[in-house]
Amino acid sequence: MPSSARSAARTAESSTAFRAAARAGYAANGILHLLVGVLVLAVTFGGREESDQTGAFRALAAAPLGAVALWALAFGLVALGGWHVLQAVAPRGLSGWKRLGRVLSEAPQGIVFLVIGCLSASVALGARPHAEETTQDISRSVLTFPLGGLVLGAAGITVAAVGVGFFVMGVRRSFHDKVREPDGPWGTVLTALGVFGFLAKGVALGVVGVLLVIAAVTVEAETAGGLDGAVSALLALPAGPVLGILVGVGFLAYGVFTVFRARYARLDV
Repeated sequence: MPSSARSAARTAESSTAFRAAARAGYAANGILHLLVGVLVLAVTFGGREESDQTGAFRALAAAPLGAVALWALAFGLVALGGWHVLQAVAPRGLSGWKRLGRVLSEAPQGIVFLVIGCLSASVALGARPHAEETTQDISRSVLTFPLGGLVLGAAGITVAAVGVGFFVMGVRRSFHDKVREPDGPWGTVLTALGVFGFLAKGVALGVVGVLLVIAAVTVEAETAGGLDGAVSALLALPAGPVLGILVGVGFLAYGVFTVFRARYARLDV
């Protein structure tokens, strides 16, 4: 990136308004995970809702002032996505492999939040997407190309690796590098929420990755699935209801942790 563009990115990153928007993005992401956690628990106890982001957006759209809430979430998530992108393109004090590591860590997060923010805006405008159908359609299209199975399998391995990363962060509590832990009991509560939340999200993403790999190996796009498909796969196991409850409560914990992160996030790294 040219030095002038990098300088402009760093100036934007340092602005008070943009940092405030990024914190609002963490709050929006936390609220989204709270909604997903509620949907996972509802499905676990027999509901037919879709337990993923699109299901959460559709449920919110049906609520009073739902469109306003969706636009607020869209703004926050897009702002958070922009923050992660700036962290990727204008890292401070990094070079070589460390800089590459920052790019590989921050850029995908930024893209994901930008996409989810746009999805929230599209639902506010009247769209009613279904993530599972979209995932299967994309998988089906990929499988029609030469080496499509390898591409889909690589995508599944990547998602599973992200899930492992979340799980490891929960076990090692390495999320403390991104959050200023408050003193006293609140610090203990925040750590407990982070550990449980990161573990649960890691499990869910790991299952999504496995489903994509299975779809690639069997060349059956219907096997692929997103978060809703992962929850269904967990519920089909012998200990399914218990796992569903743990994942649902884990997403609630992660949501509360991320709302707190809006206040305590380290934005100087």
